[in-house]
Amino acid sequence: MSRFFITLSYNGKNYVGWQIQPNGMSVQQALQDALSVILRKDVMVVGAGRTDAGVHAREMIAHFDWEGDIFSPDDLVYRLNNFLPKDISLSTIRQVHPDVHARFSAVSRTYKYYVTTVKDPFLYEYSYRVFFQPDIEAMNTFCEVLKEYKDFTSFSKLHTDVKTNNCRIEYARWEKKEELYEFTIRADRFLRNMVRAIVGTLLQAGRGRLDEQGFRRIIEAGNRNVAGDSAPGHALFLEKVIYPDDIWL
Repeated sequence: MSRFFITLSYNGKNYVGWQIQPNGMSVQQALQDALSVILRKDVMVVGAGRTDAGVHAREMIAHFDWEGDIFSPDDLVYRLNNFLPKDISLSTIRQVHPDVHARFSAVSRTYKYYVTTVKDPFLYEYSYRVFFQPDIEAMNTFCEVLKEYKDFTSFSKLHTDVKTNNCRIEYARWEKKEELYEFTIRADRFLRNMVRAIVGTLLQAGRGRLDEQGFRRIIEAGNRNVAGDSAPGHALFLEKVIYPDDIWL
């Protein structure tokens, strides 16, 4: 049995998220169906994470196992790109060691979130418009606070099936780039809805409605109900997934 990593990107607008769900088409389902048709055998795909409905990915990693005729990875990428809809695109398929897992072997994941204060017909589908000027200095002060904590229950969707809500945030920062406020966050793992909940809460600080002591109380409460509203999913991008260098064959 051989295992392969797929590197892909997608526009999440038309999907219920990455994970297969009964209420609509997911990216995982679209990719799995395409692989099964082209390889003429049922194939199961496992992703590096679960992006929510409407969330995009510039780089998602997924793996599948294969026991059958040898195929050309480059040719399979070409055929899949011709088969898949225009909002999903593959860049590479590479063989990895059989025990490497797309989700559990990842050492870090990076997300970006985009906020704007202007009305722009070319930005609205990929950024969240707010009607105030965010205080970047205040929000970045709170970003440093995030790195002091491990338990992020207050920023997690309720009733998930994970065993722990502990994460290690390595980097978190806002930058102003022309019309956009760009938030970048990198961690070893993320909880369901975590980035959007953090963004919604940081924007309260950027609006002057939350001080550092209040922010710490939110984190330490371990209660999703005390944090800010989740920012909408259409402005969130999974940017990169990092693995150890020795996974490839």
